Amino acid sequence: MAKKMVYGIEDRPPFFIMLLSGAQHVLTLFGATTLVPLIFGPAMGMDALQIASLISCVYFGMGIATLIQTSKKLGSGLPIVQGSSFSFIPSVMTVIAIYKTAGPQAIMQYLGGGLIVGGIILAVIGYSRIVGVIRKVITPVVIGPVIMAIGFSLAGTAIQGNAANYWPVSLAVVILIFLFSLVFKNKYLNIFAILLSIVVVYCVCLGLSLNGIFKPGHPAYINLSSIDASPWIRNFNEVIMPWGIPKFDLMPIVALLAGFFACMIESIGDYHSVSYASGVSDPDSETISRGIGAEGLCCALSGILGSVGTTSYTENIGLIGLTGVASRWVVRTGAVILILMSFVGKLGALIATMPSPIIGGAYIALFGTIGAMGIQVLLRADMRSQRNVLIVGFAFLMALGLPGWVEKNQELFMSESYGQILKTLGGMVWAVLKTPMAVAGICAGVCDSLIPGTNEERGIGVQL
Repeated sequence: MAKKMVYGIEDRPPFFIMLLSGAQHVLTLFGATTLVPLIFGPAMGMDALQIASLISCVYFGMGIATLIQTSKKLGSGLPIVQGSSFSFIPSVMTVIAIYKTAGPQAIMQYLGGGLIVGGIILAVIGYSRIVGVIRKVITPVVIGPVIMAIGFSLAGTAIQGNAANYWPVSLAVVILIFLFSLVFKNKYLNIFAILLSIVVVYCVCLGLSLNGIFKPGHPAYINLSSIDASPWIRNFNEVIMPWGIPKFDLMPIVALLAGFFACMIESIGDYHSVSYASGVSDPDSETISRGIGAEGLCCALSGILGSVGTTSYTENIGLIGLTGVASRWVVRTGAVILILMSFVGKLGALIATMPSPIIGGAYIALFGTIGAMGIQVLLRADMRSQRNVLIVGFAFLMALGLPGWVEKNQELFMSESYGQILKTLGGMVWAVLKTPMAVAGICAGVCDSLIPGTNEERGIGVQL
């Protein structure tokens, strides 16, 4: 890898560096991790207190999941963060629509049951090494488009959903990231490029808000009143099954399986991506199997802890690529911080005041880095081959174009005239095909497996 690692996977940095680097991971993931419960809560009809409780449950669940994933016995042992998954959103929205009249607490119980059953299935697929069979058809020709789709398909989230709300602030974050990570030749500035950029711009926005230049309603306005209204410590008896005993019903279980399938494809690509970003060799079958098994275990635990579905977080892979800090101890420190945040109400409230333009600026740098890592993976394959060029181009174009069409034609997949079973199966297909990384993986995987090509041409066993 071109970028030299400041701290490798096995390295244990000094405590202060480990603490700040862990906090940097938390700042990188909290926007997306918080966004998922902010989408689900209002859709279920939750009030402000219930939404706040859901966010705390998500922080706690993702912290526990990250500790499990970074374990070399239970998980992959890679420095990869587990966060709330966007791949489950279509499935969860389907469940919410079905049980809307039952109320938010009942919906969370049904979702909990679906996560437990689906998580157990995914854990069996992983820990039994069945996933090793899938890995045989996942070559650099397949992984590259998947990683590219993961990064580049998030452009709308980074720009339209966040950065475009107020470009001056977003571009300030991007410029500082470039300066701290590439221009300034200082080890500590390079390591904390994202954190420093966010903190500097946040302080500027806070100063402008307190002095009345940014007024309420401005995209970069920071309102600290929510911190005063938040409790210091969350009630510890709300950790296990905070919404009540999970309920098990076939519809939410089947609906969530589509999310699990998309997450599995995405995660296999992420394991390769984080290995590449960390400067180590590709993960072997054992590592991938433990990783997928851990994701299933974590999702099942999320159902018990009142959280949402979890998956590997590509944002934090981009952070490793930018900073050169790949230590699993740093990632685990971030997980502990996330767990503590779940109990300290005011700390979580402070982070939640982060304006969307600041988040958008960080995402522009991170998502672009992730997409570029997919291009790096493709360098292992022979991209002078017309075979590979056609497969990669087809898969990537389909990943960018097909999901939008699928989302607009939901009725084609889930028509009332199909009957409940076919409608449910159609919903699963719809949820998968509207996920860019899943489309890229399926298209590239099928083509790469069926079209003849040598191992060298496909990049099997090739290291850069």
